[in-house]
Amino acid sequence: MAQILVIEDEENLRLSIGRRLGKAGHEVAEASDAAGAWQRTREVDIDLVLTDINLGGGETGVELLKRLRADGFEGVIIVMTAYGTVENAVQAMRDGADDYLQKPISLEELTLQAERWLEQRRAAKRLRLYERLQRTEAATQGIVGKSEAWTAAMEVAERLAQLPIPNGAPTDGLLGGAALPSILLLGETGVGKGVLARHIHQRATSGGDESSETESPFVHVNCSALPATLVESELFGHEKGAFTDAKAARAGLFEMAEGGTIFLDEIGEMPTDLQAKLLLVVEQGSYRRVGGSKERRVRARLIVATNQDLEKRCQDGGFRRDLYYRLNAFTISIPPLRERGADVDLLADAMLERFSKQFGRGETSLSALARAAVHKHDWPGNVRELANAIQRAVMLTDDAEIGANDLGLSARATRLMVETASNGDVNGLVFDFERGIHCADAVEKALIQQALEHAKGNVSKAAKLIGMNRSSFRYRLERSGLIDFAQEIANR
Repeated sequence: MAQILVIEDEENLRLSIGRRLGKAGHEVAEASDAAGAWQRTREVDIDLVLTDINLGGGETGVELLKRLRADGFEGVIIVMTAYGTVENAVQAMRDGADDYLQKPISLEELTLQAERWLEQRRAAKRLRLYERLQRTEAATQGIVGKSEAWTAAMEVAERLAQLPIPNGAPTDGLLGGAALPSILLLGETGVGKGVLARHIHQRATSGGDESSETESPFVHVNCSALPATLVESELFGHEKGAFTDAKAARAGLFEMAEGGTIFLDEIGEMPTDLQAKLLLVVEQGSYRRVGGSKERRVRARLIVATNQDLEKRCQDGGFRRDLYYRLNAFTISIPPLRERGADVDLLADAMLERFSKQFGRGETSLSALARAAVHKHDWPGNVRELANAIQRAVMLTDDAEIGANDLGLSARATRLMVETASNGDVNGLVFDFERGIHCADAVEKALIQQALEHAKGNVSKAAKLIGMNRSSFRYRLERSGLIDFAQEIANR
């Protein structure tokens, strides 16, 4: 349903148009002159304006549409003219109209034209939503890292960002069409495949300046979230009457991505019957809308991603081998966070700064024990899991220094990597200096914490376990900031 404003000084025609659009499921407001129309635009969020060019007295329809555009009106404007001259129509389009209709008006043609323009406006809104969601994701995770594995992946990404968007022109090549080059991103859940896809898009479309706003669309499609019955229509669009609910023609996501990038995430979840259609798109560089016969050329960069082993999926019959070979032409394997070494520090610090600003916190930092826990944790959720842990800690911790427990990681991950020989000899202590930070205060805090856990919060018993008297243990307990932790353990 849309909000439509009909401006026509001839009452019978105005009422007829209003009734027809109302039956089509729209809310219709009416005005007989420019002054009344201007007032209605102040009261209602109008999606489409349908106005006569020659209104009785006062402002003309063209003058009104110029005023609406100057005021920032972004809806659709269709003008109606009794003269039908090319000059009138062209001038109206130059002044801000999207389309025109010639009188006498065909109500059927008017309804179809209105539906077509409204669908384009809805598609533009969906695209802006995709863009906003992707900018938010990119800002949350970021492109940060200096490790060898990450640097190698980024070097490949920079090269692939230079691949030109296909112009859609047919060729005389082996495949009989304009093959669509694609980029395949591989990596575990949460490594940042979506962020890297947007990075490639921005590098390609903004001359390397990612801070600049680009008008080229970036369309993110989660293949696992699309309903199986609608996925083909969502991707390629459909013509009116193609299926039961197809009351109007609709552009697909490939059309919405024209001139930019379409990112098919979780490509391994795409139904096998649709994989065959995608293969044709990649090989021929063209597609048809559902229920349509017109060949439409693809003029967008294609990036696909998966966390699955596509080779194994091919062996199991869940993924087409021919499609896999086509998509595998340019591949970037994104390393998991546990293989990126010191990058975890860079990411954690960048996220800590970002979330602290976002939630109005002052300067915050990770304690030595928290930083050691970050290194110790395997991060099965990778960068996304790290972002969630840092965000939660910033939101729920009042202290300027975030402790290991504030990160909400497992108890095993918050302990330093310290093992003891089976005979309990102190010389049997083994510190893993490659993966942990072992300053004296952090080791003492970890020892006290584990003693409290073993003693179930009983301070006297915990002091005995590590060979201290109660008063000395109590002093170290306070100094380590574990008073509340001891109370929490005791209350379990």
